[in-house]
Amino acid sequence: MEIIAEPHLIRLVTERLVLRPALGGDAAQIQAYHIGNRKHLQPWQPMRPPGFYAIENIIRRISFIEHERLAGRGLHLLICERESGEMIGECNFSNIVLGVFQACHLGYSLAEQAQGTGLMTEALHKAIAYVFEDLQLHRIMANYRPENERSARVLSALGFQREGFARSYLKINGEWADHVLTALVNPAQQ
Repeated sequence: MEIIAEPHLIRLVTERLVLRPALGGDAAQIQAYHIGNRKHLQPWQPMRPPGFYAIENIIRRISFIEHERLAGRGLHLLICERESGEMIGECNFSNIVLGVFQACHLGYSLAEQAQGTGLMTEALHKAIAYVFEDLQLHRIMANYRPENERSARVLSALGFQREGFARSYLKINGEWADHVLTALVNPAQQ
């Protein structure tokens, strides 16, 4: 596994991608990603409050997610094309709980133009390896809406197992939505 580590930065490299934490200078690129993919992502995300796309709020979110990373409670990675450096997605390992649980939740999104190319599977394969090997987490949970067939395929390809179904689980796109519950257990800790 190729991991380039700096004191303040994680950089995971795949054949086509670079995954790394967001920096303050990424605010404009993050804004462009979210605005450009707003319609594409809206069915799978919460309703965004006024000001969500404003640069100053994006900078605040970057600061917050870096604070969460340094505190060991989360890991948010931008997914960027290796050649161009363009942000085409993101993945989040949130709600990290240590102790006897050693688990987290996974969330992710990919730009509309990058769909169907295997990039999300490639990115998550690398990110999950980092979370299991370097962070030593035992379990990653990922939940998706039943109609989100792309997420179902990505998670299945990565080895996530269906563990249940939660009615009215999360408020997505303004409505309480059912979700399929899946998880992946660290193969080195089974």
